[in-house]
Amino acid sequence: MQTPALHFLGHATTRVELGGRVALTDPVLTQWIGPLARVAPKPDVGAWTGVDVVLISHLHGDHLHLPSLKLLGAGMPIVVPRGAGSWLAKHGFTAVEEISPGETIVDGDLAITATEAVHSGHRWGPRLTHGPQSPALGHLLEADGYRIYSAGDTDLFPGMAALGPVDVALLPVWGWGPNLGPGHLTPERAAEAAALLQARAAVPVHWGTLAVPGLHRTAKMRRLLVEPPRTFAHHVRCAGLSTEVLHTRPGSDVLLPARREHG
Repeated sequence: MQTPALHFLGHATTRVELGGRVALTDPVLTQWIGPLARVAPKPDVGAWTGVDVVLISHLHGDHLHLPSLKLLGAGMPIVVPRGAGSWLAKHGFTAVEEISPGETIVDGDLAITATEAVHSGHRWGPRLTHGPQSPALGHLLEADGYRIYSAGDTDLFPGMAALGPVDVALLPVWGWGPNLGPGHLTPERAAEAAALLQARAAVPVHWGTLAVPGLHRTAKMRRLLVEPPRTFAHHVRCAGLSTEVLHTRPGSDVLLPARREHG
């Protein structure tokens, strides 16, 4: 039995080492993500060396980033929401598997279950009807009695309660701009999610990584690039939760707490 390891690479990208396998969530690995600039350290090649499977939560360009996927290779196994496989195949990826909420894929000792997510699944945004579209997902990763929930992008939904308890919840607490659109967790609502999930520990993600060039120099954006995880931790404390907030800067290893069996 191997000790799990977790690395927050920035935005929604995490490297999860669990059950003898390595999963990479929503990889954004380059300096530019479309019109957005990376304002956190760019991962080096070691961050994605040895990856066994890539998990894509939805089709938005800051989660399904084609240039980053190409860095991983056309033959990298990629798990996508059902309905997105043919679109990725057209872009040259040869090992794509689709999954719907409630379905599980087993890779060695690692089980990956797709979960519901409340978020637009359209490639170009919630108001458009043309182009690729598939439901947004989260993922529950399980091995050796350890459970890690990666939310992707989502708002609160009652079914979170059925996913718990989890050892670690990877919860989005902001985004890349001065405001949040529908289908996102604010720091306060992320704390509510931690409660629903009965999360033993939570890693705030989806913050401090991407910004509109020039805008990140404004006073508001300078605050928003650092404050959301602190605000999340504040709400966790105010709610009296036992969840340990693992505030980790983009590009850093997550210091996981000592293991405790679920009661």
